Amino acid sequence: MANRILQGLGWTGVAVVFAALVVRFTLPDRQELWWWLAVTGLAMVAVHTLSQWRDILAFFSRRQAREGVMAMSGVALALGILVAANYILSRQNVRWDLTAAQQYSLSDQTRRVLEELDAPISVLVFAREAEFPGFRDRLDEYAYVSSQVNVEYIDVDRSPVRARQYEVQAYGTIVFEYEGRVERTTSNSEQELTNALIKAVEGEERTVYFVQGHGERDPEGDDRDGYRAVRDALGRDNFRVETVVLAQTGEVPADATVMVVAGPSTDLLPAEADLLRDYLEGGGKLLLMLDPPDTEDDPPQVNLIALAGEWGIELGTDVVVDASGVGQLLGTDASVPVAATYPPHAITDDFNLLTAFPLARSVRPATGGVSGRTGVVVVETGARSWAEADLSQLATGEVTLDEDAGDVPGPVPIATVVSQTIDEPEAAPDDEDGEEDADGTADSSAGDMDADDDEPPLEARLAVFGDSDFASNSAVGIQGNRDLALNTINWLAQQENLIAIRPREPEDRRITLTADQQARVYWLSLLLLPGFIAGAGIYTWWGRRG
Repeated sequence: MANRILQGLGWTGVAVVFAALVVRFTLPDRQELWWWLAVTGLAMVAVHTLSQWRDILAFFSRRQAREGVMAMSGVALALGILVAANYILSRQNVRWDLTAAQQYSLSDQTRRVLEELDAPISVLVFAREAEFPGFRDRLDEYAYVSSQVNVEYIDVDRSPVRARQYEVQAYGTIVFEYEGRVERTTSNSEQELTNALIKAVEGEERTVYFVQGHGERDPEGDDRDGYRAVRDALGRDNFRVETVVLAQTGEVPADATVMVVAGPSTDLLPAEADLLRDYLEGGGKLLLMLDPPDTEDDPPQVNLIALAGEWGIELGTDVVVDASGVGQLLGTDASVPVAATYPPHAITDDFNLLTAFPLARSVRPATGGVSGRTGVVVVETGARSWAEADLSQLATGEVTLDEDAGDVPGPVPIATVVSQTIDEPEAAPDDEDGEEDADGTADSSAGDMDADDDEPPLEARLAVFGDSDFASNSAVGIQGNRDLALNTINWLAQQENLIAIRPREPEDRRITLTADQQARVYWLSLLLLPGFIAGAGIYTWWGRRG
């Protein structure tokens, strides 16, 4: 009788477990029920199994049973390893990008912007459903780096109302929405995606003014000496680029985030230098790129050099020569010093790219600083370089280090920066607002004085480079030149979150063959390789035949 009850208990337990599975997948709102059914059914099966312990021991005492158990244990172990490996791999997203330009990996700049997101950002992809996989390869990387990124794919044909809501005009439009701000792009490249991301996050567009009127570099110029490439790159970092002639305006534009004086061939007027001096004193940001004199007879740019000197930065009347031979790897000679390592600074944080500076002068901090302003070197050349004081030797092409003649051995600093916190003047108290009202309560405007406590302190920042060619169209493509120029301007604008190595376009790695080379490849594949294989076969057959 007891055996029948236990036997029935076992089958009842199996039925209860089956019922739990049915409830689990058909009644999602009754999750607690299936749990208790499963526990009850398994308990019944366990009681039944324990009651049959004598039969179980007898069964496993047989040789065939033991061998079967061993085989089943091996299968179970293999399945367990397979399940465990899949479980671990499903939670670990590890990828290796073996392309030369790392085109399937996000750049340092993109990662930095994503990691510093402090609020959710929506990425809406408006395209045809069949086109979604092409966007997922890239945008999944954005979502993987930051949990704040929410990507949604919307079929334009099925959701025309939402497409109209976001003013979508073309298939493949990607919309970034962040705290009420919306930016759009129709390109799936990382450069354009990150550009739209930065604009949505930063919101306010900042303005960089290039001073003109003294032979400076033209930000609109497409020639070798122009700055068009840098201007376009600044646009991708959410900067608007404008030009200004200070002698005409008589003032620094009120909306200037950064002022740039790039390679003037003549000195600024005293009144223009005074405008920049007052701008700095008030917390402005200025970038000076001053080339070395062509000859010893060239008049010095007294006003600009004096302005830099007031901020603790000295410019040498020399030309830096690099005898290390590294420039030859870039197709240049000793007149183009190359920097490969950099002193620690926010501008060059994790910066591991070569930079080259055609015809640069030394730019070093003044010893002891000036008026509490102490310069910091951000770029210096290698140990096998020096600052050549005798400019007349450059024309001969044969220069040697001669410390007795005033040459300074390397490393030679060619870029120095300085910053100073500016104490903002306190607002004059308003007697009427400060008085108590008739009911004895003070005016509440005093409580608003701390509204901008989260704003960074007002800083004046100055960066001086001994070369302006490195950012020109002809040289900005060299290794890290573009990133160094953009990092400097972002540091001046107090946008440290954008200081990083930026996305790069994939390299064109196609093989170009001449007609003769194509003919050789053709005959090699058509005759030589098949003939070699046929000859090896005949030789083997003949050897076995003998």
